[in-house]
Amino acid sequence: MFFQDQNLYGNEVYVMNSEWLDIFTHLLVATIAGGLIGLERSYHGRPAGFRTHTLVCLASSLLMLVTMYQAKWFTGALPATVRIDPTRMAQGVMTGIGFLGAGVIVREGLTVRGLTTAASIWITAAIGILAGAGFYSAVLMGSVITIGILTVFRKVESRMPLQVYANNTIVFARDNYLPETAIRELHEKNGFSVAKISYRLMEKGAQLEYRMTVRTMDSGNIEKLSKTLLGLASVVEFNISMAGE
Repeated sequence: MFFQDQNLYGNEVYVMNSEWLDIFTHLLVATIAGGLIGLERSYHGRPAGFRTHTLVCLASSLLMLVTMYQAKWFTGALPATVRIDPTRMAQGVMTGIGFLGAGVIVREGLTVRGLTTAASIWITAAIGILAGAGFYSAVLMGSVITIGILTVFRKVESRMPLQVYANNTIVFARDNYLPETAIRELHEKNGFSVAKISYRLMEKGAQLEYRMTVRTMDSGNIEKLSKTLLGLASVVEFNISMAGE
């Protein structure tokens, strides 16, 4: 890894082997790039954050280095028989990372969360592959663009007039419930429109449950709707949750 050399003044110094230095540079760049993206995810409280993204990027870079230095460790074959095809390793890495990304996607009823984090893990793996291949300019640009999308685009979305979706579950006693037309009117008065609705009997037919996906242009209407439902004596229970990304 290190060898002895002399500097301009004749003093002995230890110098890192150029090959080791090259490998170290690949891994260091991958670690920094993955860490920066992971910090953004950790800051926003995502389950796959700083350490996960750093390890994904580092692992991708390591696997690419295995391919790039194939002639070094595959010493049992003649050089003419060694065929280096880094694209195969890249394809395998991206396929494998897809399973890891699927693990952070969570479905809670009609709500799906973790899609952005899964996408960030996937692109972190791609950046790690670039670092392993030595495309440092692409690593820099990819990292900056990725962090920009995760931060700047979030602020842009918060300022845009977007529809807000929520999942609403309301339970009534079977002998004292509101019909579907009244439920829709109640939501319209509170600034919502009902996109989907279903209902079922519960507690051996003693209760009627409405399950809805509702939308509004103002997230503040959720509190308004909650207060309205709290004031209805016929409502046994209700649950309103934002449909997350």
